[in-house]
Amino acid sequence: MIILALMGILIGTGGAFGAIVLLHLIALMTNLFWYQQFSFVEHVMPGNAGALHIIAAPVLGSLIIGVMARFGSEKIRGHGIPEAIEAILYSESRMSPKVAVLKPLSSAVSIGSGGPFGAEGPIIMTGGAIGSLFAQLFHLSAAERKTLLVAGAAAGMTAIFNAPIAAVLLALEVLLFEWKPRSFIPVVSAVLVSWCWRNALIGTGAIFPFYWMSQLQPMQLIIAVGIGALTGLIAVALSKSLYRLEEWFHHLPVHWMWWPALGSVIVGLGGIIQPRVLGAGYASIQSLLDGTLAINIIISLLLVKSIVWLVSLSSGTSGGVTLTRNPAPFRNRIPA
Repeated sequence: MIILALMGILIGTGGAFGAIVLLHLIALMTNLFWYQQFSFVEHVMPGNAGALHIIAAPVLGSLIIGVMARFGSEKIRGHGIPEAIEAILYSESRMSPKVAVLKPLSSAVSIGSGGPFGAEGPIIMTGGAIGSLFAQLFHLSAAERKTLLVAGAAAGMTAIFNAPIAAVLLALEVLLFEWKPRSFIPVVSAVLVSWCWRNALIGTGAIFPFYWMSQLQPMQLIIAVGIGALTGLIAVALSKSLYRLEEWFHHLPVHWMWWPALGSVIVGLGGIIQPRVLGAGYASIQSLLDGTLAINIIISLLLVKSIVWLVSLSSGTSGGVTLTRNPAPFRNRIPA
């Protein structure tokens, strides 16, 4: 356990720098697709792009992803977390070097070209690949590889969101399937190191600053309960819709490498209707917290973002969400 904890220090560093590389790649791809300039300065898409450009950029990005998946590694397709779970359960926590390189690159192309995704899924896959490759380098056992894979995934999440406690809890609940010191301590070790690197290189502030009310009235708490229930129902509806759309894409009479390009046409049309649906949408989240969006924009954002997210993700592009596929295939393989 002590040796794994010491290895977690190196993996935490790798996860942190992997997250920083991913963020810079997303900024670079955003500038290339929307501003035709080689720059790592963050810009909001789609800028001053016209309607044709808004449709063409996601399609071009998806075509690139299809080629990368077809001739590089099919593992770059998908959300990120399900692929990490599959590596743990089916491949004894082994990931290939191709995944470590192609997953962040393909996800940056997807998000930078307008894909309605975030960086959380890709960094879990990338950080997990870093931990897995490190473990394979020292010929560790399957259980030890799993611990280091999860340590890398949690380190990447920490560096992206500056949320070390949430990263540890997510890793333990979703990926490790156990609460034991042999795995908990190395994961915490990697997360703390990644957190230090994140604060030193990116900053210590919250990713979404929010000045909340310290005194809540009883009616506001009741409303919050209703919002939570409604959100749960929407999440269930979106998940079931995603599974059905994935099945629909599998029945198309074309090779799967073309599916992302077909789905990205809907992304482009959605971007014309509501440009805020393009990309990760972090600026829109901050605007919602600040209360600066009109109610009609909020409604259109909710509806259009849901549609383009469902279609694009179900097409098999390289996206990123904290979502697993239907858990049924995993239930019989999770260790007791």
